[in-house]
Amino acid sequence: MRAIIFDFNGVIADDEMTHLACFQEALNEAGLTLSKEEYYGTYLGMDERTCAAALLTRRDGTCDQATHARIIERKAALFHDHTATHPATLFPWVIGFVERAAGPYRLAIASGGKREQIRSALAGYPIEPAFEVIVSADECDIGKPDPAIYEYTLRQLNAKRPRPPLLRANECLVIEDSRAGIQAGVRARMRVLAVATTYPASELTAAHLVLPALDGVDPADLARRLF
Repeated sequence: MRAIIFDFNGVIADDEMTHLACFQEALNEAGLTLSKEEYYGTYLGMDERTCAAALLTRRDGTCDQATHARIIERKAALFHDHTATHPATLFPWVIGFVERAAGPYRLAIASGGKREQIRSALAGYPIEPAFEVIVSADECDIGKPDPAIYEYTLRQLNAKRPRPPLLRANECLVIEDSRAGIQAGVRARMRVLAVATTYPASELTAAHLVLPALDGVDPADLARRLF
């Protein structure tokens, strides 16, 4: 194991419910509904663009691009306004785990969220500089469960350090909380650790390893168990 690639929402930031509430409001304004059960059962782990497109297509038989853009812009505005007074919090185990991993391993984030939201959530935390690469929906327009975002993150890591030996997919550990994210990591030929912060562990068995959280976990122990 030479690198760890983190999903963000539900893995680093404890903000899945805030994202859902803002997304639901933006969808409602466009005449669409998304229940909590549908979100957790079908759409969680997809980026908002993919999810909104699926909902529009299900209703109309096609995805109207203007309506789609309005939904995405409105959700971003709602989330921005909310976090201006209620900043996103990180899971309590995140700082310790990242600090333990930052020396021996290269660290990156690959998220279907927006870069501004990721940067804002990390601002002021000591782990912010630890992430060598941050890939968001702004850089990769194909959402999970497609492996594109993890493949792109690997290319960005290699572009940062182009001298051999280049980093390979089978040397990367992905940390995810959703079924779509697990599928993306596996399809990118990476090892996948799932944390049961959003789904129960019984629904994350497609990952190579499932843990309730990473509190007190030694990254070197993960390397021994998974590689």
